[in-house]
Amino acid sequence: MTRAAVILLSGGLDSATVLAMAREQGFVCHALSFRYGQRHGVELQAARKVAEAIGTASHRIVDVDLRAFGGSALTDDGIAVPRGRDAAEMSEGIPVTYVPARNTLFLSYGLALAEVMNARSIFVGANAVDYSGYPDCRPEYLQAFETMANLATRMGVEAKGDDERVRIQAPIVSLSKADIIREGVRLGVDYSLTWSCYDPQPAKDGPRACGGCDSCQIRRKGFVDADVVDPTRYIST
Repeated sequence: MTRAAVILLSGGLDSATVLAMAREQGFVCHALSFRYGQRHGVELQAARKVAEAIGTASHRIVDVDLRAFGGSALTDDGIAVPRGRDAAEMSEGIPVTYVPARNTLFLSYGLALAEVMNARSIFVGANAVDYSGYPDCRPEYLQAFETMANLATRMGVEAKGDDERVRIQAPIVSLSKADIIREGVRLGVDYSLTWSCYDPQPAKDGPRACGGCDSCQIRRKGFVDADVVDPTRYIST
């Protein structure tokens, strides 16, 4: 019997690795990405490439325009993406790149798709290590959403055993970026297809990663710590 799963796929390093992990576990994967008004919309091109390279049964891109609310450097042109912050600064508080309620919205869409596809697992690339700072990436939040999912859906209410319950699977939540990269390399993930930068910079040969935002810095350090060549095209060194 095949098992279906919904994979929240941003096009970034983390979600690409999670997709590969779900595939290795034998899941038939239905990828779900979002065009939410993010300034780094180029990540959706990466998501398409990753879905095709790793293999998904389907890939949907849903429009949820969070620019209507703003409140984040990723969706509000009036808030600059910070660059050049050191590790201490990145580990203090919740960064301005946090998008209010984003993961709750994305997981809710994933839950709706899971019901339609009769998928009991929703995979998410949440990570609570490496200066994340996002409240909706914490294990306790993901557990709370899973509890809600089983109270709020037909498949959760009608579940006849633990194997029929909705599962929010976050297999990299406690891994360092280096460990995530090592796992992805083991699984054959082509990280040159992925995109992490929050502030893409124009170049003659297409957008390049800025190299200085929190996400770029964490990504770069991850490759160094993993002793793996970073294939990212940065605008600066």
